[in-house]
Amino acid sequence: MSKINVAVVGATGAVGREMIKTLEQRKFPVKNLRLLASSRSKGLTIQAFGKDVEVEELNKDSFNKKDIRIALFSPGSKVSKIFAPLAAENGVLVIDNTSAFRMMEEVPLVVPEVNPEDAKKHKGIIANPNCSTIQMVVALKPLYDHSRIRRIVVTTFQSVSGAGLKAMNELRSQTENYLKNEKIKAEKFPYQIAFNCLPHIGDFLENGYTQEEEKMIKETHKIMHDSEIKITATTVRVPVFIGHAESVNIETQEKIPVNKAIQLLKKGKGLKVIDNPEKSEYPLQIDCEGKDEVFVGRLREDTSSEKGLNMWVVSDNLRKGAALNAVQIAELFL
Repeated sequence: MSKINVAVVGATGAVGREMIKTLEQRKFPVKNLRLLASSRSKGLTIQAFGKDVEVEELNKDSFNKKDIRIALFSPGSKVSKIFAPLAAENGVLVIDNTSAFRMMEEVPLVVPEVNPEDAKKHKGIIANPNCSTIQMVVALKPLYDHSRIRRIVVTTFQSVSGAGLKAMNELRSQTENYLKNEKIKAEKFPYQIAFNCLPHIGDFLENGYTQEEEKMIKETHKIMHDSEIKITATTVRVPVFIGHAESVNIETQEKIPVNKAIQLLKKGKGLKVIDNPEKSEYPLQIDCEGKDEVFVGRLREDTSSEKGLNMWVVSDNLRKGAALNAVQIAELFL
């Protein structure tokens, strides 16, 4: 396979570093790797593909040479809005991990296990969905294909890494201070996150939902090509470093017995079923870290609904929820 030039934008962030690691682990055919970030990170070196790669400052001339074929973006939505179109104008295929382009009609929103065909409709930019949306739709796809899903009720338990390196550092320092009985300072989150749960991810909207909850609803409709699915979401930040968990309740057109659901999920792409209640075996956030799969367990009938199912969905939000999904999209074009 011929090698191509690849750029990672936002290379020094939690997701950017995971993108670099994922490219290397999946043996992506990289000829030259360019790492781009803000002026604060200029000159830093990151080891990739067996050598130290120096971080360059991202600026309006970064893509003028037209030597980059694919760019994985995760620098924050404000930065992506400026530089992703510039890269696309210079012939770069941009795969953007931010919220900047997700709901634009002309930009495909892609999860390769769910709607890979949408990627081919791009006009230079492809959007990576929100991390909590990705793992949910991967788990729902085999069930939806068997019987259309009419309603989804989801509550998420999202790790602090979803808010970046500063959030991870805040959880670490708050935990240390709590155990030392020292004063706890909250900066990244509105309240203490150590030993606490915050039902608040993103800004609150007029309807009482948060931005994160609205993302899950709108993105699921777009990815599944079904705006008639009734969806309600509650997103919660929990004191876990890496890995998102979700309690998902669905109602289907036709009843799917638990045994059949497990059968379908075991055949699904990118999924691993861990469902052995007799031995207390079910997916855990600490076990999914560094893993590519979306893990599903606690499958059971919803006793309040004739056609309802409950499940527990867990995934590494930095991998499948961000970096891996972006690299898998890039692999569609190799």
